[in-house]
Amino acid sequence: VQLQASGGGLVQAGGSLRLSCVASGRTFLTTGWFRQAPGKEREWVSAIRSSGTSTHYADSVKGRFTISKDSAKNTVYLQMNSLKPEDTAVYYCAAKTGRIIVSEVHRAGAYDYWGQGTQVTVSS
Repeated sequence: VQLQASGGGLVQAGGSLRLSCVASGRTFLTTGWFRQAPGKEREWVSAIRSSGTSTHYADSVKGRFTISKDSAKNTVYLQMNSLKPEDTAVYYCAAKTGRIIVSEVHRAGAYDYWGQGTQVTVSS
């Protein structure tokens, strides 16, 4: 079982990036994105559950980021628009084969599998 995150890069403030998380070896019912900036704790960003109709966002990214899922490709995307310097971090995707209740989607310990991370840098 492997999660492969990609799509990070360097972008100016106000720009956009799309992250991808490809899962191999298993189908996941719940996938989340987390991020960790230097010197800070890992922070939950977004999650998508089941067929993709249930999406959740941290307040800090709501209205700017969109999570989506292509089940045929076993891939989850995080479209990030209106990026800010404070969005700079390593972004990780995480997944669980089972369902995670809504109140737990923000909790890192609720996920069983993690990708390697992709760096997102937003310049001012």
